Amino acid sequence: MAELINPHDRFFKEVLSRQEAAQDFVRYYLPAEVVTLLDLSALEMVKDSFVDPELQEHFSDLLYKVALQDRRAAYIYVLFEHKSFPDPLVAFQLLRYMVRIWEYALRQRTTLVPIFPNVVYHGRAEWRTDREFHSLFDLPAALASYLPNYRYWLCDLSRFSDEEIKGTVVLRVTLLVLKYIFRGELEGRLPSILALLRDLPERGTGLEYLETLLRYLSSSTDNLSEEGLRQAVEAVFAEEGSRLMPTLAEKWLEQGLQQGLQQGLQQGLQQGLQQGLQQGLLDGIELGLELKFGADGLRLLPEIRKITDLDLLRTIHEAIKVVNDADELRRLYRPDDL
Repeated sequence: MAELINPHDRFFKEVLSRQEAAQDFVRYYLPAEVVTLLDLSALEMVKDSFVDPELQEHFSDLLYKVALQDRRAAYIYVLFEHKSFPDPLVAFQLLRYMVRIWEYALRQRTTLVPIFPNVVYHGRAEWRTDREFHSLFDLPAALASYLPNYRYWLCDLSRFSDEEIKGTVVLRVTLLVLKYIFRGELEGRLPSILALLRDLPERGTGLEYLETLLRYLSSSTDNLSEEGLRQAVEAVFAEEGSRLMPTLAEKWLEQGLQQGLQQGLQQGLQQGLQQGLQQGLLDGIELGLELKFGADGLRLLPEIRKITDLDLLRTIHEAIKVVNDADELRRLYRPDDL
């Protein structure tokens, strides 16, 4: 398995690799008519990742093998998009990974088995992308039956109220944190989220998971201050929290010092590379806007040139191929203005 360098990736996989959390995720967040077909006691994780190495900064994935009630095999594939905005081409990415899973199954000398594709999303922008593969094409009706088509299931955490988030304590805390990680309410919500860990039957398990959670919170969001994090932990865990925070800080500092020299040597190169990638994407976006939308598209350039997030620029660049007009494209990076 590739090294997990993205904090969203690491946190997601560490939690959803746990048997009980995985079973409850499938039980509560897949459609009921699918869950009734499954024997969740037979659920097991397949450890291989099928995401392209260059996309692992943006996507995580987990593959579960499960038995149907009639004992036939099936797969549940979970693709976690940890960008703060939806990728319009996710149906294409999913199809590629599903083909790789079928190839994997054939290498195991088994027959082709059904795959249930599920996308987990927790970004700021509303998910407006159509979930059918055919929606990516301007498709004449006569060609429709000659192209593959499927529909993926979307688990958009922003659509769930806090009360609707169910499952084991660890799963509930994980999904609630993912729901708020890009939002300004995170710091205010954190004490009540952490308080759920008091219900864990084993105190040691709670503190072990708390370390995983704090590591994620400290490295993945600008919506939580160091003081806010410390106060939330100490308020919920009292004396244990007061002892835990300095211990974790020392551990993370030591690990950071070990990595600091290598990161410092690479920083200059990365900054130059970032600038080059940004300029290349902007040039491609400008050409695409002009060719597809003419003057109406080029009016977006001044605000697009202010964007420094390479993920968002890549999404805009790819979205030009599939959006219908300039306003639809603008909703990707300015969803609150429309």
